[in-house]
Amino acid sequence: MTERIVKLPDASATQMLGLDLGQSLAAGSVLLLTGDLGSGKTTLVQGLAQGLNIVDSIVSPTFTIINEYFSGRLPLYHLDLYRLTSAEVDDLQLESYWSGLETELGIVAIEWAERLSYLPANYIQIELTYDPSDGRVAKISTIELI
Repeated sequence: MTERIVKLPDASATQMLGLDLGQSLAAGSVLLLTGDLGSGKTTLVQGLAQGLNIVDSIVSPTFTIINEYFSGRLPLYHLDLYRLTSAEVDDLQLESYWSGLETELGIVAIEWAERLSYLPANYIQIELTYDPSDGRVAKISTIELI
């Protein structure tokens, strides 16, 4: 496991982190995003989409659960598990997004990832925190089990 801390003084810096990730991540990458409401998860995904050259407007899929974008360098699968229980999340069989068996491999970004009861073998966990006086902080951990 590798870990790094990135200070993000404003929303623009959060988007830039996402943009950098979008330009560098390979197909099959999974981002597990955690953090309180307003910590910057959707802002980071907006930057991620920019880095993938996706021109669609990126909004949190809080009510639709999953938004899929295919117009960029790679597909982006943006999931928001906020409104779901772990059992409801299990019923979605989300592994189809990171296995490539039923969908084209792309980048999977999952907001409220702590609701997952099972994880992919390899993923990047980004824990976002917000302090009104210091801005956001991203703790980025790369987990490789295989």
